[in-house]
Formats: sequence, C-alpha cells, structure tokens
Amino acid sequence: MASPSSIPKAKMLVPNTLPTNNAEPSLSTIQDVIEGASKVNAVPLWPQMVKYNPPVPNPRCVPHIWRYEEVRPYLVRAGELVKEKDAERRVLMLVNPEREGPYTTDTLYAGLQLVNPHETAPAHRHTAFALRFVIEGNGGYTSIHGRRIPMNRGDVILTPTWNWHDHGKDGSGPMIWLDGLDLPSFIHFPVHFVEHYKETRYPAREVENGEGEGEIVFAWGGMRRALDECPGPWAVREYRKADGSYVSKTLGPSAERIDAGTSSTPRRETVSSVYHVIEGKGHSNINSDKFEWKQGDTFCIPSWYRYEHFAGPEQTVYLYRFDDRPMVEALGFYRSGGMDSESLVT
Repeated sequence: MASPSSIPKAKMLVPNTLPTNNAEPSLSTIQDVIEGASKVNAVPLWPQMVKYNPPVPNPRCVPHIWRYEEVRPYLVRAGELVKEKDAERRVLMLVNPEREGPYTTDTLYAGLQLVNPHETAPAHRHTAFALRFVIEGNGGYTSIHGRRIPMNRGDVILTPTWNWHDHGKDGSGPMIWLDGLDLPSFIHFPVHFVEHYKETRYPAREVENGEGEGEIVFAWGGMRRALDECPGPWAVREYRKADGSYVSKTLGPSAERIDAGTSSTPRRETVSSVYHVIEGKGHSNINSDKFEWKQGDTFCIPSWYRYEHFAGPEQTVYLYRFDDRPMVEALGFYRSGGMDSESLVT
C-alpha cells in the first residue's frame, strides 16, 4: 500500500496565474462588439443589413455592348498566333466591365469562339450547359455525343450537360460563333468540372437532313419564318423542345423581330440576358442610357434594368437572345415590372 507521501498531489490553479491573453475583452461599446466578434469570424449583420437585404434587385453587372468590328480582329489574329495544340478552346470572353470572367452578367457567360480550317477543338464534356449561335463561316461543325451537326449562319446548337463534343472546320475562312453558358452559377455551386476524351475527336456520324431539328439544333430559316408569320411590328419566339419545355434547366434562347422604324414593348424583369444582332441596326434604351447597335454586335442587360429596343428606319431587325429565365423561374425568383407583388406570396 502506497504511503500518503508517495501519492501525487493535485495541482492547484491560482486565479492570478492565468495567462493574460485569456482575459475577457473589453465590451463597453458597440464598436468593441463589432471588432471583437469580427476577429472570431462572427461578423455583425446590422451594420450592412441593406447590402444583403436591398429594397430592389441590385445586380453587380452593368449593361455593356461588345462591337463585333472591334472584337473580331483580335479573335482572328488569335487564330493565327495561338495554335490549335495550345488552345483547347480559342475564345475571347465577353466580360462585364464591373466584374471579371466568367461574368457577362451575374448569371450568364458569353464568348466568341473561332475555329480555323482543318482544325479541331478537342473533345471534352462538362457539367455546364452550352448554347452556340453561329455568326459567320461555312463548313464548320460541332459533334455532340456521336452526332456531327453542320454549322450554318444563324443556327442555334445546343450542347447539353455531360455530352461529349468537339468542333471542327472544313473549307476556307474561319468559323465564328457566340457561346452562351451558365458558368457563373458554378461560382456559387462549385460542382462544375470537365472530362477530356482520350482522342481529339469523339466518334460521330453525319446527321441526316433535319435530324436533331428542334432537339439539338434549331435552324435560323425556320425561326425566321416563324417570326415573320407573327402579327404586329414586334414578335418574340422562344426556342423550345418539341413538348414545349425549356431546352435547359438554366438557359433559355429566343429570337425577336422588330419591324423597321418600330420598337419592342418596354420590359423590366428579374432575368438577365445577352443579345446578339442577327440583322439590321438600331438602339436600345436601358434605364437612362442609349446603346446603338448593328449586325454582329452583342450586348447584355442585367437583372431589373428597364429596357426597350428600337429598329432603325431602313430595315427589319432580328435579334438573338439567351437568358437565365428557366433557372430564375425554377427557383421562384421571377418577377417583372408591374407584377402584383402579392402574387409572389407562397
């Protein structure tokens, strides 16, 4: 049996021997609370309540226009200097001046892509959904999960999520198109990634005449006829699947016709959009600013900006647009100017 003297004695803690850095901080003022809480990553909300709970939608992006005649020379020169093997995708991103890439608007990405004759943009697939609007060139194609789709000016071609795809070009001259993707969404949902195919091209067959129409490709000729058949000086038609549903859960493409010397209806909505001028020239009033545009130009309209399009007096205007309405609607965030706010109650 151990003697009492051999049993270790418990150490006594003397209050005045505690480390001074564990002392209670001074909390005599509101500023003490703010500064102290912030140091432990518990940031007070009340000083910045309006920032996170604004009285109206407050997108960070601003309206902006990219003039084709200004951007195109850089894209073509990049096609000469940046070799096929050095560029998985030869693209100039259309970046909003208030943000960095990939933001064209707060929810939409747009870029101008180029493929030269006898080149192939190598096969890959990704989580993001993509739209392609063909601006210029002949003999181009995009292969989408085993189907080789020819590119023609004005066509809209879909690249659904996780579909293998590559792009190529036969003949002479460059092929240029406008890419539209939902990439900004993946800043908030970090689940986007890309897989590269083992070969440059994914095995694909030539599609038969009309194959994939209204499913994976929408020819401009058909959309133009549909717009021209609509009554009135201004018409809008959405690209939809055969069953009437959106082509994507995140992006919605559409086209508009504005007769010469007329205008669209003013709009304001919690949807952001990117427009491309297919034919004609005119201008858009976006809030209090006037943006003049012509064929080939691309411009963006962030959420909740009031806008109206005006066609010049010489010819009918045709516009291509893609927006985030499918996603905004699905999330229950859609609202337009003049809407009864009580209808938003769920």
